[in-house]
Amino acid sequence: MSSNAELNELKHKYVAAGAASPATAFADHAENAEIWDADGNRFIDFAGGIGVLNVGHRHPKVVAAVKAQLDKLMHTCQTVMPYEGYVKVAEKLSHIVPVRGHAKVMLANSGAEALENAVKIARAATGRSNVICFDGGYHGRTFYTMAMNGKVAPYQSDFGPMPGTVFRAPYPVPYHGVSEDEAIRGLKMTLKTDANPKDTAAIVLEPVLGEGGFYPASTSFLTKVREICDEHGMLMIVDEVQSGFGRTGKMFAIEHSGVEPDIMTMAKSMADGMPISAIVGTDKVMDASGPNSLGGTYTGSPTACAAALAVMEVFEEENILEKSRALGDKLAKRFNVWADKFDCIDHVRNMGAMAAFELVSNKAEHTPNPELAAALCKKAREEGLILLSCGMYGNTIRFLMPVTIQDDVLNEGLDIIESCLESLT
Repeated sequence: MSSNAELNELKHKYVAAGAASPATAFADHAENAEIWDADGNRFIDFAGGIGVLNVGHRHPKVVAAVKAQLDKLMHTCQTVMPYEGYVKVAEKLSHIVPVRGHAKVMLANSGAEALENAVKIARAATGRSNVICFDGGYHGRTFYTMAMNGKVAPYQSDFGPMPGTVFRAPYPVPYHGVSEDEAIRGLKMTLKTDANPKDTAAIVLEPVLGEGGFYPASTSFLTKVREICDEHGMLMIVDEVQSGFGRTGKMFAIEHSGVEPDIMTMAKSMADGMPISAIVGTDKVMDASGPNSLGGTYTGSPTACAAALAVMEVFEEENILEKSRALGDKLAKRFNVWADKFDCIDHVRNMGAMAAFELVSNKAEHTPNPELAAALCKKAREEGLILLSCGMYGNTIRFLMPVTIQDDVLNEGLDIIESCLESLT
Protein backbone atom coordinates (compact mmCIF):
# COMPACT_ATOMS: atom_id res chain seq x y z
CA MET A 1 0.00 0.00 0.00
CA SER A 2 1.25 3.50 -0.85
CA SER A 3 2.02 6.01 1.90
CA ASN A 4 0.57 9.52 2.23
CA ALA A 5 3.87 10.95 0.95
CA GLU A 6 3.89 8.72 -2.13
CA LEU A 7 0.26 9.49 -2.90
CA ASN A 8 0.83 13.24 -2.52
CA GLU A 9 3.66 13.02 -5.02
CA LEU A 10 1.31 11.35 -7.51
CA LYS A 11 -1.37 13.96 -6.79
CA HIS A 12 0.93 16.88 -7.54
CA LYS A 13 2.19 15.23 -10.71
CA TYR A 14 -1.05 13.92 -12.21
CA VAL A 15 -4.16 15.56 -10.69
CA ALA A 16 -5.40 18.86 -12.14
CA ALA A 17 -4.73 21.72 -9.73
CA GLY A 18 -8.36 22.81 -9.73
CA ALA A 19 -9.47 19.35 -8.63
CA ALA A 20 -6.63 18.42 -6.28
CA SER A 21 -7.36 18.34 -2.55
CA PRO A 22 -5.17 20.50 -0.33
CA ALA A 23 -5.31 17.73 2.28
CA THR A 24 -2.17 15.64 2.58
CA ALA A 25 -3.68 12.59 4.32
CA PHE A 26 -5.26 10.00 2.00
CA ALA A 27 -8.24 7.97 3.22
CA ASP A 28 -7.63 4.23 3.35
CA HIS A 29 -10.59 2.80 5.26
CA ALA A 30 -13.48 4.06 7.38
CA GLU A 31 -16.18 2.95 9.79
CA ASN A 32 -19.22 5.03 10.81
CA ALA A 33 -17.67 8.38 11.91
CA GLU A 34 -13.99 7.46 11.79
CA ILE A 35 -11.44 7.36 8.95
CA TRP A 36 -7.91 5.95 8.88
CA ASP A 37 -5.38 7.31 6.39
CA ALA A 38 -2.73 5.57 4.32
CA ASP A 39 -0.23 5.85 7.17
CA GLY A 40 -2.63 4.41 9.73
CA ASN A 41 -3.57 7.71 11.41
CA ARG A 42 -7.14 7.96 12.75
CA PHE A 43 -9.48 10.90 12.05
CA ILE A 44 -12.91 11.72 13.46
CA ASP A 45 -15.16 12.75 10.60
CA PHE A 46 -17.30 15.83 11.19
CA ALA A 47 -17.64 16.43 7.42
CA GLY A 48 -19.32 13.23 6.23
CA GLY A 49 -18.01 13.67 2.71
CA ILE A 50 -19.84 17.04 2.70
CA GLY A 51 -23.12 15.71 4.01
CA VAL A 52 -23.14 12.38 2.18
CA LEU A 53 -22.82 9.99 5.10
CA ASN A 54 -25.80 10.64 7.37
CA VAL A 55 -25.99 6.91 8.14
CA GLY A 56 -22.22 6.64 8.51
CA HIS A 57 -19.28 5.30 6.54
CA ARG A 58 -19.95 1.83 5.18
CA HIS A 59 -23.23 1.13 6.94
CA PRO A 60 -23.40 -2.70 7.06
CA LYS A 61 -26.85 -2.89 5.49
CA VAL A 62 -25.81 -0.65 2.58
CA VAL A 63 -22.55 -2.54 2.03
CA ALA A 64 -24.44 -5.83 1.96
CA ALA A 65 -26.98 -4.50 -0.53
CA VAL A 66 -24.29 -3.24 -2.90
CA LYS A 67 -22.34 -6.52 -2.68
CA ALA A 68 -25.49 -8.50 -3.44
CA GLN A 69 -26.24 -6.29 -6.43
CA LEU A 70 -22.70 -6.76 -7.77
CA ASP A 71 -23.37 -10.48 -7.95
CA LYS A 72 -26.39 -9.88 -10.18
CA LEU A 73 -26.08 -6.81 -12.42
CA MET A 74 -23.84 -3.76 -12.66
CA HIS A 75 -25.05 -1.91 -15.75
CA THR A 76 -27.42 -1.96 -18.70
CA CYS A 77 -28.36 1.76 -18.96
CA GLN A 78 -31.90 1.85 -17.71
CA THR A 79 -33.19 3.43 -20.93
CA VAL A 80 -31.82 0.45 -22.90
CA MET A 81 -33.06 -2.25 -20.54
CA PRO A 82 -34.63 -1.19 -17.24
CA TYR A 83 -34.22 -3.04 -13.95
CA GLU A 84 -36.06 -3.40 -10.67
CA GLY A 85 -33.94 -1.07 -8.55
CA TYR A 86 -34.74 2.06 -10.57
CA VAL A 87 -38.51 1.69 -10.39
CA LYS A 88 -38.39 0.61 -6.74
CA VAL A 89 -36.42 3.74 -5.80
CA ALA A 90 -38.90 5.84 -7.79
CA GLU A 91 -41.80 4.20 -5.96
CA LYS A 92 -40.23 4.81 -2.54
CA LEU A 93 -39.39 8.44 -3.28
CA SER A 94 -42.84 9.17 -4.67
CA HIS A 95 -44.31 8.14 -1.32
CA ILE A 96 -41.98 10.16 0.93
CA VAL A 97 -41.23 13.36 -1.01
CA PRO A 98 -43.73 16.14 -0.18
CA VAL A 99 -44.42 17.58 -3.64
CA ARG A 100 -47.86 18.57 -4.82
CA GLY A 101 -50.06 15.70 -5.96
CA HIS A 102 -48.89 12.35 -7.31
CA ALA A 103 -45.11 12.30 -7.68
CA LYS A 104 -42.97 10.94 -10.47
CA VAL A 105 -39.20 10.52 -10.41
CA MET A 106 -36.10 10.81 -12.55
CA LEU A 107 -32.78 9.53 -11.21
CA ALA A 108 -29.40 11.08 -12.03
CA ASN A 109 -25.81 10.86 -10.74
CA SER A 110 -25.12 14.06 -8.80
CA GLY A 111 -26.72 17.08 -7.22
CA ALA A 112 -25.69 19.30 -10.12
CA GLU A 113 -27.28 16.91 -12.61
CA ALA A 114 -30.44 16.92 -10.54
CA LEU A 115 -30.65 20.72 -10.64
CA GLU A 116 -29.87 20.86 -14.37
CA ASN A 117 -32.68 18.41 -15.07
CA ALA A 118 -35.07 20.15 -12.71
CA VAL A 119 -34.62 23.34 -14.75
CA LYS A 120 -35.05 21.44 -18.03
CA ILE A 121 -38.28 19.93 -16.73
CA ALA A 122 -39.55 23.29 -15.46
CA ARG A 123 -38.86 24.87 -18.85
CA ALA A 124 -40.70 22.08 -20.62
CA ALA A 125 -43.67 22.28 -18.24
CA THR A 126 -44.05 26.06 -18.43
CA GLY A 127 -42.71 26.97 -21.87
CA ARG A 128 -40.61 29.65 -20.16
CA SER A 129 -36.85 30.14 -19.80
CA ASN A 130 -35.95 32.32 -16.82
CA VAL A 131 -34.94 30.97 -13.42
CA ILE A 132 -34.66 32.94 -10.18
CA CYS A 133 -32.18 31.81 -7.51
CA PHE A 134 -30.94 33.35 -4.28
CA ASP A 135 -27.86 35.02 -2.83
CA GLY A 136 -25.68 32.46 -1.10
CA GLY A 137 -27.28 29.49 -2.83
CA TYR A 138 -25.22 26.60 -4.13
CA HIS A 139 -26.51 24.25 -6.81
CA GLY A 140 -23.49 22.68 -8.54
CA ARG A 141 -20.50 23.06 -10.86
CA THR A 142 -21.95 22.47 -14.33
CA PHE A 143 -22.29 25.63 -16.39
CA TYR A 144 -25.96 26.28 -15.70
CA THR A 145 -25.71 25.42 -12.02
CA MET A 146 -22.62 27.63 -11.72
CA ALA A 147 -24.75 30.45 -13.04
CA MET A 148 -27.36 29.57 -10.43
CA ASN A 149 -24.89 29.71 -7.55
CA GLY A 150 -25.18 32.82 -5.42
CA LYS A 151 -21.44 33.14 -4.86
CA VAL A 152 -18.80 33.91 -7.49
CA ALA A 153 -15.56 32.52 -6.03
CA PRO A 154 -14.40 29.83 -6.41
CA TYR A 155 -17.17 28.44 -8.59
CA GLN A 156 -17.37 30.95 -11.48
CA SER A 157 -14.16 32.93 -11.29
CA ASP A 158 -12.04 31.21 -13.95
CA PHE A 159 -14.64 30.09 -16.48
CA GLY A 160 -15.77 33.11 -18.46
CA PRO A 161 -19.34 34.22 -19.11
CA MET A 162 -22.11 32.27 -17.42
CA PRO A 163 -25.34 31.19 -19.18
CA GLY A 164 -28.07 33.82 -19.24
CA THR A 165 -31.68 33.72 -18.02
CA VAL A 166 -30.58 33.20 -14.39
CA PHE A 167 -31.57 35.98 -12.02
CA ARG A 168 -30.91 36.58 -8.33
CA ALA A 169 -32.91 37.59 -5.28
CA PRO A 170 -31.82 38.13 -1.65
CA TYR A 171 -32.08 35.21 0.78
CA PRO A 172 -33.43 36.08 4.23
CA VAL A 173 -30.57 36.06 6.73
CA PRO A 174 -31.55 38.49 9.52
CA TYR A 175 -28.17 37.96 11.20
CA HIS A 176 -26.55 39.64 8.18
CA GLY A 177 -29.19 42.35 7.89
CA VAL A 178 -31.53 40.76 5.34
CA SER A 179 -34.98 40.45 6.87
CA GLU A 180 -37.74 38.28 5.49
CA ASP A 181 -39.61 41.40 4.37
CA GLU A 182 -36.51 42.68 2.58
CA ALA A 183 -35.99 39.31 0.88
CA ILE A 184 -39.58 39.22 -0.37
CA ARG A 185 -39.33 42.84 -1.51
CA GLY A 186 -36.14 41.93 -3.39
CA LEU A 187 -37.76 38.90 -5.01
CA LYS A 188 -40.70 40.97 -6.18
CA MET A 189 -38.30 43.63 -7.48
CA THR A 190 -36.39 40.97 -9.45
CA LEU A 191 -39.68 40.01 -11.07
CA LYS A 192 -40.21 43.67 -11.94
CA THR A 193 -36.75 44.65 -13.14
CA ASP A 194 -35.09 41.51 -14.57
CA ALA A 195 -37.19 38.36 -14.77
CA ASN A 196 -40.62 39.04 -16.23
CA PRO A 197 -42.98 36.52 -14.60
CA LYS A 198 -44.45 35.50 -17.95
CA ASP A 199 -40.95 34.43 -19.03
CA THR A 200 -39.92 32.82 -15.72
CA ALA A 201 -40.16 29.06 -15.38
CA ALA A 202 -39.19 28.59 -11.75
CA ILE A 203 -37.89 29.92 -8.47
CA VAL A 204 -35.14 27.65 -7.09
CA LEU A 205 -34.13 27.74 -3.44
CA GLU A 206 -32.60 25.76 -0.62
CA PRO A 207 -34.85 25.60 2.47
CA VAL A 208 -31.60 25.74 4.46
CA LEU A 209 -28.62 27.33 2.74
CA GLY A 210 -25.81 24.77 2.49
CA GLU A 211 -22.55 26.25 1.23
CA GLY A 212 -24.11 29.65 1.92
CA GLY A 213 -23.91 29.21 5.69
CA PHE A 214 -26.56 26.84 7.12
CA TYR A 215 -29.23 29.53 7.44
CA PRO A 216 -32.81 28.15 7.44
CA ALA A 217 -35.62 29.99 5.68
CA SER A 218 -38.67 30.62 7.83
CA THR A 219 -42.02 28.94 7.20
CA SER A 220 -43.57 32.30 6.39
CA PHE A 221 -40.90 33.07 3.79
CA LEU A 222 -41.30 29.69 2.09
CA THR A 223 -45.07 30.12 2.15
CA LYS A 224 -44.77 33.53 0.48
CA VAL A 225 -42.47 32.13 -2.23
CA ARG A 226 -45.06 29.40 -2.85
CA GLU A 227 -47.78 32.05 -3.15
CA ILE A 228 -45.70 34.16 -5.57
CA CYS A 229 -45.07 31.10 -7.75
CA ASP A 230 -48.78 30.29 -7.78
CA GLU A 231 -49.72 33.89 -8.57
CA HIS A 232 -47.54 33.93 -11.69
CA GLY A 233 -47.74 30.31 -12.83
CA MET A 234 -44.09 29.66 -11.97
CA LEU A 235 -42.83 26.41 -10.47
CA MET A 236 -41.24 26.17 -7.03
CA ILE A 237 -38.09 24.02 -7.07
CA VAL A 238 -36.63 23.09 -3.69
CA ASP A 239 -32.99 21.96 -3.57
CA GLU A 240 -32.54 19.40 -0.78
CA VAL A 241 -29.20 18.03 -1.97
CA GLN A 242 -27.48 18.87 1.34
CA SER A 243 -30.43 19.27 3.71
CA GLY A 244 -32.30 16.12 2.65
CA PHE A 245 -32.28 12.57 3.94
CA GLY A 246 -32.52 13.26 7.63
CA ARG A 247 -30.03 16.05 8.19
CA THR A 248 -32.55 18.42 9.76
CA GLY A 249 -34.50 15.93 11.87
CA LYS A 250 -37.07 15.31 9.15
CA MET A 251 -36.49 13.41 5.94
CA PHE A 252 -36.53 16.74 4.08
CA ALA A 253 -36.07 20.24 5.47
CA ILE A 254 -39.10 21.58 3.59
CA GLU A 255 -41.29 19.37 5.79
CA HIS A 256 -40.67 21.70 8.73
CA SER A 257 -42.74 24.32 6.87
CA GLY A 258 -45.55 22.22 5.42
CA VAL A 259 -44.97 23.91 2.04
CA GLU A 260 -45.32 21.63 -0.99
CA PRO A 261 -43.04 22.46 -3.94
CA ASP A 262 -43.59 21.38 -7.54
CA ILE A 263 -40.13 19.80 -7.89
CA MET A 264 -37.52 18.69 -5.37
CA THR A 265 -33.92 17.65 -5.92
CA MET A 266 -31.87 15.38 -3.67
CA ALA A 267 -28.53 13.54 -3.66
CA LYS A 268 -25.67 13.28 -1.11
CA SER A 269 -26.92 11.08 1.78
CA MET A 270 -29.47 9.38 -0.45
CA ALA A 271 -27.21 6.34 -0.95
CA ASP A 272 -24.49 6.56 1.72
CA GLY A 273 -21.70 7.39 -0.72
CA MET A 274 -22.87 5.72 -3.91
CA PRO A 275 -23.37 8.32 -6.71
CA ILE A 276 -27.07 8.94 -7.23
CA SER A 277 -29.48 11.85 -7.21
CA ALA A 278 -33.16 12.35 -7.89
CA ILE A 279 -35.59 14.84 -9.30
CA VAL A 280 -39.07 14.31 -7.85
CA GLY A 281 -42.03 16.34 -9.00
CA THR A 282 -45.74 16.50 -9.64
CA ASP A 283 -46.62 13.98 -12.35
CA LYS A 284 -47.88 16.46 -14.94
CA VAL A 285 -44.74 18.55 -14.51
CA MET A 286 -42.40 15.57 -14.70
CA ASP A 287 -44.14 14.21 -17.81
CA ALA A 288 -43.95 17.52 -19.69
CA SER A 289 -40.92 16.71 -21.87
CA GLY A 290 -40.95 14.21 -24.73
CA PRO A 291 -39.72 10.62 -24.99
CA ASN A 292 -35.99 10.08 -24.37
CA SER A 293 -35.58 13.74 -23.34
CA LEU A 294 -34.26 12.87 -19.89
CA GLY A 295 -31.60 10.43 -18.79
CA GLY A 296 -27.95 9.50 -19.03
CA THR A 297 -25.75 6.46 -19.40
CA TYR A 298 -25.19 5.84 -15.68
CA THR A 299 -28.25 7.55 -14.15
CA GLY A 300 -29.80 5.47 -11.41
CA SER A 301 -27.26 2.66 -11.73
CA PRO A 302 -28.19 -0.75 -10.27
CA THR A 303 -25.59 -0.53 -7.50
CA ALA A 304 -26.57 3.02 -6.52
CA CYS A 305 -30.26 2.07 -6.49
CA ALA A 306 -29.49 -0.90 -4.25
CA ALA A 307 -27.68 1.43 -1.86
CA ALA A 308 -30.52 3.98 -1.88
CA LEU A 309 -33.12 1.32 -1.10
CA ALA A 310 -30.96 0.05 1.76
CA VAL A 311 -30.56 3.59 3.14
CA MET A 312 -34.32 4.07 3.20
CA GLU A 313 -34.67 0.81 5.12
CA VAL A 314 -32.03 1.97 7.60
CA PHE A 315 -34.04 5.14 8.21
CA GLU A 316 -37.09 3.08 9.09
CA GLU A 317 -35.32 0.43 11.17
CA GLU A 318 -32.88 2.59 13.15
CA ASN A 319 -34.94 5.73 13.89
CA ILE A 320 -32.46 7.95 12.03
CA LEU A 321 -34.73 11.00 12.17
CA GLU A 322 -35.01 10.72 15.93
CA LYS A 323 -31.23 10.34 16.15
CA SER A 324 -30.80 13.45 14.01
CA ARG A 325 -32.95 15.51 16.35
CA ALA A 326 -31.08 14.13 19.39
CA LEU A 327 -27.71 14.89 17.79
CA GLY A 328 -28.87 18.43 17.04
CA ASP A 329 -29.81 18.90 20.69
CA LYS A 330 -26.36 17.70 21.82
CA LEU A 331 -24.62 20.06 19.41
CA ALA A 332 -26.78 23.03 20.39
CA LYS A 333 -26.05 22.42 24.08
CA ARG A 334 -22.29 22.39 23.49
CA PHE A 335 -22.41 25.38 21.13
CA ASN A 336 -24.20 27.48 23.74
CA VAL A 337 -21.51 26.64 26.30
CA TRP A 338 -18.87 27.75 23.80
CA ALA A 339 -20.75 30.95 22.96
CA ASP A 340 -20.56 31.92 26.63
CA LYS A 341 -16.92 30.86 26.94
CA PHE A 342 -15.45 32.29 23.72
CA ASP A 343 -15.91 35.86 22.47
CA CYS A 344 -15.29 34.64 18.92
CA ILE A 345 -18.39 32.37 18.71
CA ASP A 346 -21.67 33.92 17.66
CA HIS A 347 -25.09 32.97 16.26
CA VAL A 348 -25.16 29.29 17.18
CA ARG A 349 -27.97 27.50 15.37
CA ASN A 350 -29.29 24.16 14.29
CA MET A 351 -32.18 22.53 12.53
CA GLY A 352 -31.87 18.97 13.72
CA ALA A 353 -28.28 17.90 13.08
CA MET A 354 -27.75 20.60 10.44
CA ALA A 355 -25.80 22.79 12.84
CA ALA A 356 -23.39 25.72 12.65
CA PHE A 357 -21.97 28.77 14.36
CA GLU A 358 -20.15 31.94 13.29
CA LEU A 359 -16.59 32.87 14.11
CA VAL A 360 -16.33 36.64 14.55
CA SER A 361 -13.84 39.28 15.62
CA ASN A 362 -16.59 41.50 17.06
CA LYS A 363 -19.86 40.03 18.34
CA ALA A 364 -21.68 43.35 18.55
CA GLU A 365 -20.96 44.07 14.88
CA HIS A 366 -21.13 40.40 13.71
CA THR A 367 -17.75 40.96 12.04
CA PRO A 368 -16.79 37.77 10.19
CA ASN A 369 -13.44 36.17 11.00
CA PRO A 370 -12.65 33.81 8.11
CA GLU A 371 -8.98 33.68 9.12
CA LEU A 372 -9.91 32.11 12.45
CA ALA A 373 -12.27 29.66 10.72
CA ALA A 374 -9.46 28.55 8.42
CA ALA A 375 -7.04 28.26 11.32
CA LEU A 376 -9.53 26.22 13.36
CA CYS A 377 -10.17 23.77 10.52
CA LYS A 378 -6.42 23.43 9.93
CA LYS A 379 -5.55 22.87 13.57
CA ALA A 380 -8.45 20.45 14.06
CA ARG A 381 -7.15 18.39 11.13
CA GLU A 382 -3.71 18.31 12.75
CA GLU A 383 -5.39 17.00 15.91
CA GLY A 384 -7.26 14.27 14.04
CA LEU A 385 -10.63 15.93 13.36
CA ILE A 386 -12.04 16.67 9.90
CA LEU A 387 -14.00 19.94 10.10
CA LEU A 388 -15.50 22.22 7.44
CA SER A 389 -16.18 25.91 7.11
CA CYS A 390 -18.65 27.57 4.73
CA GLY A 391 -20.69 30.73 4.26
CA MET A 392 -20.60 33.86 2.15
CA TYR A 393 -17.78 35.20 4.34
CA GLY A 394 -16.01 31.88 4.98
CA ASN A 395 -16.46 32.20 8.75
CA THR A 396 -19.19 29.64 9.41
CA ILE A 397 -18.22 26.33 11.00
CA ARG A 398 -20.67 23.64 9.87
CA PHE A 399 -21.25 20.17 11.24
CA LEU A 400 -22.05 17.22 8.98
CA MET A 401 -20.88 14.23 10.98
CA PRO A 402 -22.84 11.00 10.53
CA VAL A 403 -26.12 11.05 12.43
CA THR A 404 -25.11 7.60 13.64
CA ILE A 405 -21.94 8.85 15.37
CA GLN A 406 -21.25 7.24 18.74
CA ASP A 407 -21.47 9.56 21.76
CA ASP A 408 -17.88 8.95 22.80
CA VAL A 409 -16.57 9.77 19.31
CA LEU A 410 -18.81 12.86 19.13
CA ASN A 411 -17.58 14.14 22.47
CA GLU A 412 -13.97 13.44 21.53
CA GLY A 413 -14.39 15.54 18.40
CA LEU A 414 -16.11 18.38 20.24
CA ASP A 415 -13.34 18.35 22.85
CA ILE A 416 -10.79 18.75 20.06
CA ILE A 417 -12.63 21.83 18.78
CA GLU A 418 -12.74 23.35 22.26
CA SER A 419 -9.04 22.70 22.78
CA CYS A 420 -8.20 24.23 19.41
CA LEU A 421 -10.27 27.32 20.16
CA GLU A 422 -8.50 27.72 23.51
CA SER A 423 -5.12 27.68 21.79
CA LEU A 424 -6.14 29.95 18.91
CA THR A 425 -7.94 32.69 20.85
